[in-house]
Amino acid sequence: MKTALIYSKDFSNCCFGEDHPFKVQRYRLAYELMRAYGLTDGARKVVGEYPVVGDDDLLSFHAPDYLARLKEFNAATEPRADFRYGLGDVENPVFPGFFDWACLGTAGTVEAVRLVTEEGVDCAFNLAGGWHHAHRSRASGFSYVNDAVVAINRLVAKGKRVVYLDIDAHHGDGVQEAFYDTDRVLTISLHESGIYFFPGTGFENETGTGRGKGYAVNVPFLQHTDDALFMKAFDEVAFPLIAAYDPDVLVTQIGADTFRTDPLTRLEITTHSYSYIMRKLKALRIPWVAVGGGGYDMVNVARAWTIAWACMNGIELSPRLPSAFVEIIAPLGYTNRMLLDAMHWAPEDDRNRALDAVEKSIAAIRATIFPVIIGSHG
Repeated sequence: MKTALIYSKDFSNCCFGEDHPFKVQRYRLAYELMRAYGLTDGARKVVGEYPVVGDDDLLSFHAPDYLARLKEFNAATEPRADFRYGLGDVENPVFPGFFDWACLGTAGTVEAVRLVTEEGVDCAFNLAGGWHHAHRSRASGFSYVNDAVVAINRLVAKGKRVVYLDIDAHHGDGVQEAFYDTDRVLTISLHESGIYFFPGTGFENETGTGRGKGYAVNVPFLQHTDDALFMKAFDEVAFPLIAAYDPDVLVTQIGADTFRTDPLTRLEITTHSYSYIMRKLKALRIPWVAVGGGGYDMVNVARAWTIAWACMNGIELSPRLPSAFVEIIAPLGYTNRMLLDAMHWAPEDDRNRALDAVEKSIAAIRATIFPVIIGSHG
């Protein structure tokens, strides 16, 4: 396998605020754990420099007036806000260079797509991608520029057919919005239900419109969904749909905020089901672009993305964290010593409610989506 990791020390060169849940230091921790395992040397390519993303790419999704405001605020030295565009609130703060930083991550995803389509790379992973909440004219959910949409638009322009799979705890609403009316991109999102959870979307009846009818797929989980239920949804919905659609390129958002110890979410998965999904995706042998995403426990993020990168390279890792990495995280207050978790089962009552919800979602998808995708492409 030919692989590439997109990583820059500049990924950690900004701050959303001391009290903001998103901490850019997670990129450095993830890279340090990969390095401690020996995953950043040898034939595994680490890409730290790549072209900036231009307006042509950004305008393939984002509105000109929104981009103009992003650029204006990017250069401002005094506090700025424009709530019409979702800018300047607690969720999406504005600070000098914030747009440059967002473009750095977006350019990394564009570069990952180029490596896969032009240089024969089998798997390319951009740590600083996954900003799936950014809308055409609005920042949302810590996301200013939707890197996945910008990169997928490049693929579609080349005539490629794409599956976008999102396993972040939050619905990939911005990406769904971008491709809701096309059959060139199949979007699949497995996430915590939006009934009481941000962004309040991603229900089974959101299935696309026009030519895109049947090409938007959502599995909303109730809180306390555990490893077994997460794997069940993947095996019974995502995997057969990806295989039937048989895309030219697979783009995955692999956020780690689904973990049971994440401070912002209420799902209960561990490295067990996360590793399982990574192995199944690799087994498809489809050119694969992966981007980061959510995750608000920094060591969980480092563990998850190290597992993903090792899987892409076909490497088995020791279940114990390397001592060099433990020395880095111990002063930060993290007591983790293990890379891998045991499979987790939620309490029976909670699990039964979550199981009922998963089974209803699967039944609805089989009735509405499977005839379109598997009937046409199977």
